[in-house]
Amino acid sequence: MDGIPVRARVYVVCAAVGALCCLLPLTTDRTPWWPVLLLAALYACGERVARRRFAGTLYPVLLAGAFLFPAAAAALVPLPGALLSRVEHGPAALRRVWRAARLTLGVWAASRTHEALGGREAVGASDSPALLLPAVAAVLVLCLVLAVLDGGILAPAEGLPPRRARHGLFLRSLAPVGVHGLAGLMMAVLWHSPYGPVAALLVLFPMGVSWWVFAQYHRERAAHQATIRALVQAVDIKDGYTRGHSERVGQASMLIARELGMDEDRVEVIRFAGILHDVGKLGVPTRLLRKNGPLTPGERRVIELHPEYGHEITRGISFLGEARSAILHHHERLDGSGYPYGLVGSQIPEPARVVAVADAFDAMTSTRSYSRARPVPAALEELRRCAGDHFDPRMVTALTRVIARDGWHPVVTADEPHLPAQSPAAAPERPGARR
Repeated sequence: MDGIPVRARVYVVCAAVGALCCLLPLTTDRTPWWPVLLLAALYACGERVARRRFAGTLYPVLLAGAFLFPAAAAALVPLPGALLSRVEHGPAALRRVWRAARLTLGVWAASRTHEALGGREAVGASDSPALLLPAVAAVLVLCLVLAVLDGGILAPAEGLPPRRARHGLFLRSLAPVGVHGLAGLMMAVLWHSPYGPVAALLVLFPMGVSWWVFAQYHRERAAHQATIRALVQAVDIKDGYTRGHSERVGQASMLIARELGMDEDRVEVIRFAGILHDVGKLGVPTRLLRKNGPLTPGERRVIELHPEYGHEITRGISFLGEARSAILHHHERLDGSGYPYGLVGSQIPEPARVVAVADAFDAMTSTRSYSRARPVPAALEELRRCAGDHFDPRMVTALTRVIARDGWHPVVTADEPHLPAQSPAAAPERPGARR
C-alpha cells in the first residue's frame, strides 16, 4: 500500500484540514478539560485493545463524548487514540492521519446534530423521552459521514467508481454503531447521575462481550475466505486455461446480484458461487483440461461432469448454502440444452442463472488460446441475443445496466498466462465455449 495514488493522498490531506477546522473553537471553548481528557485517554487505551483483540472501534466512548460535550471538544476525543493506533501496513503516518481525520469529522457532525436537537439538555436532565431522538439522529449522522468519507477514499485508492465504492457502507455500519450508540447514551446519562463517571465506565463491560462475539464472526469469515482461496488456487494450478477467470466471474455475479436488489448476505453467497463455479475441474483429468486438440465425444462427456464434481467437493462446506446449487447448475440453459440435467426455465436455481451470465460474459471478454477477447459492448450484445434461449433476460439486463452505469473494472489477483496456440477448430469442442 506504499504506492497510494496521489488523489488518495490529497483526499486524506483535505480531510485532515477539515478536521483541524472542527477543532479550532477549542481555543475559545470553556468546556472543562478533565472530562474530555479522561474520555480521550480511555479511548486511546481501549482502542489498542479493541483493535488487537476484537478488530473493532470503541464507538461507545466516542458517542458518549458526542452526547456530553460541545462539538469541538467531542471531536478531540478520538484524536490521540487514532494518532497513536497500531498500523499493520504502510504508510503508517498517512493511515494514522486518515483514521484521526475521519473519526474527528464523524464525531463532530454527530455532536452538532445531537446538540441541535436538544440532546445535551435532555442528557443533563435525564429526560428519557427526549433522549432517544437526538441520539438516534447523531448515530445516523455518524454512520453517514463515515460512509461518505470511506467511499471517497476507496474511489481513488482502489480505482473504483464513486457510487460503487460507497455501496453498502452506510447500511453495514448502521447496526453495530447503533448498538454502540445505545451504550454511549447510557454512559452519558450515568455520567450525570449521582454515581458519576465511574458508573459510566461500567457500561463498557457488557460491550466487551459483544466485541468478543463480533470478533468470532470476523474470524469465521476469514476462515471462509481462506477456504475459498485454497480451492480457487487449486483449480488455477490444475487448469491454467482459466487462471483469473474464477475471480472475474465472482465479481460479475456480485454486480448482477446487487443490481437485482438482493440482500448483502445473498450477494456474498452468489459471489462465492461465481468464484467456485469451476471447482469441479479438480475431478477432471489434467490431460483433458490441457489438451490442445479437439475433444472426443467421450472426453467432452467427462469434462461435462465437472459441475457434479464441484457439487460433491463443496458438499461439506456449510457456509456456501445455495451457492452449491449454482455450482451444480451453472451450465444449464433456459431452453433445456444445457447440462448436467437439462433443466428448463425456472427449474434452474436463480443463483445458477446469475453465474451462467457472468461466466459467459467473462469467457467472451477474456483472451483464450483459441479466440481473442471481444469488446465489452459486443459481449453484452451477444448475451442479449441469447437471452430467453440460453440466459435469463433479467440477469442479462442487470449486467448490461450496471456495466453501462459503472463500467467493467475486473479486480483479479492472478495473471493470465501466455497460452500455446490452438487450432480454432477446437473452440466448439470446449464445454462452455461461447459462439
